[in-house]
Parts: sequence; C-alpha cells; structure tokens
Amino acid sequence: MKSQDETLEDWCRALLQAFQLEDVEVDVNEVLALAGVAAHSVVRPAAPLTTFIAGFAAGMASGSGQAPDAVSMQAALGVARALAMDYAEPPAAGASHPAATSGAEQSGFAPDQAINSRNTGA
Repeated sequence: MKSQDETLEDWCRALLQAFQLEDVEVDVNEVLALAGVAAHSVVRPAAPLTTFIAGFAAGMASGSGQAPDAVSMQAALGVARALAMDYAEPPAAGASHPAATSGAEQSGFAPDQAINSRNTGA
C-alpha cells in the first residue's frame, strides 16, 4: 500500500505527463505548505484557489520568458504566501485590509522584480 506522499508524487507525475510537462519540477511539499497557509490565514477554500492562481501566475511568467520554471514557481509561491500571511493580520483602525489594497507590495515582495532580478542575476 502506498503512503500519502508516494500517492501525491505519483499523482503529480501523472498530471505533469497529461499536460506534457514532464520536465517541470514541482515541490509538492512547498505547494501543500502554501495551501496550508492560505487555509489557515484566509479560509479553507482559499487553499486550492491560492495554489491554482499561484501556479497560473508561475506558468504565465515562465511561458512569457520572464524567468525559468523554478524561479517563476518560487516567486509565485512567495507572493501568494506573503499575501495570505498579510491577509490574516487585522487591518489598522480606519484602514482597508492590506490584501485588498496593495497585496504583495505591502509585504515588500514585487513579483516582476523578484523574477527579473533572479533571471538576470542582478
């Protein structure tokens, strides 16, 4: 009988193969950790939504040539994690929620800058 980790790794490989992405490396534990942060900082259903959008953003960055796959994924996961963690913090009196206003910029993490600086070595 397979462990949960083995099952997830097999499922990940099957999905990647189905989408012809066999050469893409996915850190399953990192994705699950992001899902956990979103579930606990926002609401449970935010977990799949957050991981989907982070993956989509990583794919767009990688597909447009902004950065290699691994860098795009790390940047997208970082932005989503920072935003989810910021979302959990109560807004200051009279201020709108930080996630509703500037999101990743509030956390000091700008995705384009992170992707571009990692891609160019700057």
